[in-house]
Amino acid sequence: MAEIGEEWGSAESGEASDLPSLADVQHWTGVIGQAQQMLMEHMASTPEGLGLPAMPPIPAVMFPDPEKLADQQSDLIKAGLGLFAELVEGHPGREAAHDRRFKAEQWRASPIFGIIADTYLVLCEAWLKGIDAIEGLEPRQREQLRFAVRSLQDAMAPSNFPLTNPLVLERIFETRGENLLRGLDHLLADLGKGQLTHVDRDAFELGRNIAATPGKVIHETPLYQLIHYTPVTDRVMEVPLLIFPPWINRFYILDLNPKNSFIRWAVEQGFSVFVVSWKSADESLAEVTMDDYVVRGQVDAIDTVRGLLGVDQVHTIGYCVAGTALSMTLAWLAARGEAAKVASATFFTAQVDFSEAGDLTLFIDDEQLGMIDALTQGSGVLDGRYMALTFNLLRGRDLIWNYVVQNYLLGEDYPAFDLLYWNGDTTNLPAKWHRAYLRDLYRDNRLVEPGALTVDGVPIDLRRIATPAYVQAGREDHIAPCRSVWKITEHVAGPVRFVLAGSGHIAGVVNPPAAGKYQYWTCDTPVDSLDQFEAAARETKGSWWPDWLAWIRDRTPAEVPAEGARRPGQGKLPAIEDAPGRYVRTR
Repeated sequence: MAEIGEEWGSAESGEASDLPSLADVQHWTGVIGQAQQMLMEHMASTPEGLGLPAMPPIPAVMFPDPEKLADQQSDLIKAGLGLFAELVEGHPGREAAHDRRFKAEQWRASPIFGIIADTYLVLCEAWLKGIDAIEGLEPRQREQLRFAVRSLQDAMAPSNFPLTNPLVLERIFETRGENLLRGLDHLLADLGKGQLTHVDRDAFELGRNIAATPGKVIHETPLYQLIHYTPVTDRVMEVPLLIFPPWINRFYILDLNPKNSFIRWAVEQGFSVFVVSWKSADESLAEVTMDDYVVRGQVDAIDTVRGLLGVDQVHTIGYCVAGTALSMTLAWLAARGEAAKVASATFFTAQVDFSEAGDLTLFIDDEQLGMIDALTQGSGVLDGRYMALTFNLLRGRDLIWNYVVQNYLLGEDYPAFDLLYWNGDTTNLPAKWHRAYLRDLYRDNRLVEPGALTVDGVPIDLRRIATPAYVQAGREDHIAPCRSVWKITEHVAGPVRFVLAGSGHIAGVVNPPAAGKYQYWTCDTPVDSLDQFEAAARETKGSWWPDWLAWIRDRTPAEVPAEGARRPGQGKLPAIEDAPGRYVRTR
């Protein structure tokens, strides 16, 4: 990092001096004046406000266990002595190098920054251990306190502040403060739209370089559009594939750029592929409930595809919340004697039993439900930015503070990254559905109670599901933890193939074979728990997609020519418009 003194010099002679030159003073005064002007212009505007998710409540703290507290104080003293030893030996910041936030060499180039980083990490560890010493906390309360402390720690990291981040100080002197002005411009723009920006929004265009797999919209309801993709093989599988993405996000998470597109890959494998594109909620959808997403959404799409192609069955995929709904669809069909309409069900990171649903459950309480009521009063619609922020808070270090540093402090240009573009393309939700979903599933876990929930008057009993199922979970998933996803296997009656994929909620799913990334685990031996599965599982390098394809082909190997109704718009349902359709563009 350039020495601060080197920045001060004579504007005429170029020689260094102890005082800044007149040109330097004028420059930095101009920077400050420009920043003030930007702030005044922003304050004069009246951007639309957005409520923030309520953080999990911090429980009333009881007295710590004296013995545990003494042990932890002893550990803290030892850690402090270790930091002093590092300083004496000339290796400050050595431990912090293992943390991605402090990996740059600048954190060790000067002793002060290395000590700051190491001290921060030592204190973080001590704070978390201190929670274990507190008496009188229920397990849920302890986890709420842990989450609150971790969130505070992430926010207070020295990397988040200009004067304690050597990379930011270096950039300030390299650019003569221009990075701070660019960062302030980014910050004010984000405040104006009520959402953190992660990506260059101008780098992508739907239908051109993202969500660009060729196809047609061939069916439309007030709730969804049905997209039929153009086959690229001469023959296709007789049983078509119908994909239900989550309506919490846009469907094209499965159709990013061509190299990462699951939809394009499935078309290339010879599937007749159909995808539901849900409409982002507006006031016309305020009264929509899970009944609508199941019956007038998934069941309607199943029957539409069957009728169009003249087939008895379809293969189905449900991703995340759409997988939860798919389980209800299968139970609904089984109760009506119509289970044979679905040849197989694939669940991408989906949950039906929410007893171990992870950190998101810490947000589900009466205060949170009350805030949703306040935010949606009048419109009946929950702004998608609220859900986006909630999910970001679950991974605050990666999805919030990392971008605070990059966007606001370093003033870097936004990257062109398709996944981040999708992540910021939020959808609004029907508030009535959302409240019921959080209350009935996350809080009360009623879906696994036979008959506790009904869909269009039909009691839902997951034990009636005999449809063959392929269940995929992400080993590092923070939204639908693999331990929670596993529980599907404990509640359905049909045969299940469980696959544990490397990475998390998105990268664990969107992992094309050509990328050669990650791995997955399978187990052909009957097991009763995820622990037993992991102990007996066989690891395979790369994508799990070929494993899923083989599983599907074993069940329905028959093929038919890719002609007539197998081509979008050439059957009894004419094309309405080109994919990806209007609904995915609705804000």
